[in-house]
Amino acid sequence: MRSIRVDVSAATILLTEAPEPKVKDRQTGEIAKDAQSGEALMRLGVVFIDGGESSLLQVTVPESGVTEGLALGSPVALIGLVARPWESVFNGQQRHGIAYRADAIAPAAIPVGAGA
Repeated sequence: MRSIRVDVSAATILLTEAPEPKVKDRQTGEIAKDAQSGEALMRLGVVFIDGGESSLLQVTVPESGVTEGLALGSPVALIGLVARPWESVFNGQQRHGIAYRADAIAPAAIPVGAGA
């Protein structure tokens, strides 16, 4: 499916869930790996605030893209954030959603005027 680049230039993004390994199979505990590089993937939660609206997002980042200095509640930068629509059938039910993936996550400053 097509990936859609997300413009984060005017957004405030706050870390709500610390990065943890993304589990591919809950029964075996197998960790998800990037299909091309084989690198372990991490899952984290953020609140994405833009244009007066906010959304809670789950974002997948390669393990090497998780930088030091991340703190819950602090502003972060999501480098190379893309959205990818998906759909599947699970137990006979159609499911769909949007998966978010970034190349990296790093601490960031709150944009000027964000508190105004």
